[in-house]
Amino acid sequence: MYEPETRLAVSRDATAASFSFPGVFLWENFISEEEERKLISVMEQDVWSESQSGRRKQDFGPKVNFKKRRVRIGSFSGLPAQSQELVLRMQQDPTLAGFQPVEQCNLDYHPERGSAIDPHLDDSWLWGERLVTINMLSSTTLTMSLEQGLPEAGLAEEVQVAVRLPRRSLVVLHSEARHKWKHAIFREDVDERRVCSTYRELSAEFLPGGHQAALGDQLLNIASSFHGIPVSASMMLQRRSVTDSLDTS
Repeated sequence: MYEPETRLAVSRDATAASFSFPGVFLWENFISEEEERKLISVMEQDVWSESQSGRRKQDFGPKVNFKKRRVRIGSFSGLPAQSQELVLRMQQDPTLAGFQPVEQCNLDYHPERGSAIDPHLDDSWLWGERLVTINMLSSTTLTMSLEQGLPEAGLAEEVQVAVRLPRRSLVVLHSEARHKWKHAIFREDVDERRVCSTYRELSAEFLPGGHQAALGDQLLNIASSFHGIPVSASMMLQRRSVTDSLDTS
């Protein structure tokens, strides 16, 4: 179990040693009850798309093919208006100084759908050092895992660390927790409906001095307009516009 106060992973087994667990920052009560209510209300007015493992999603970001390492602006129209104040608040903490997200993904978990996400590492070609998530509607547990164990801590087999995410909290994964440890939300840790918003920043390749800095600058300008609607909704509007145009021609 991760202890935010000490930044240690503490074993439930008294015979096992605790160890330092860098790269997790937890900000409890990042949003208020009223802010949570308003955020969810706005999300419910937009289209939810079916996603993997019993989840629903709303994407605000560029179109990406990670296998071929291709990025297109596509239907990306910016982050949603309600996120502008939240991003400014994030930037006030030293851990998130200079944080400029270019992608936001809202995810809807529900126990009736068996919602979960398997252990994984987020891409690091396009996405940068910090992954930021706001946890809403219910508390849950983020499970961090390291398949090769931690020999230096006397742990030869796979290690799991439970990071408790209180309702309305914000969590940041960076450094070792971002690049070395896989993270997951297991079905048994979704007791009630849970909605989260995850924000991602650009990697060095898309920032000034990087090979794709020009594209990165475009993405940042679009994201920071805070006029976005979900990509799926934007695509539907574009199709409708084309259909209407054909009907009147």
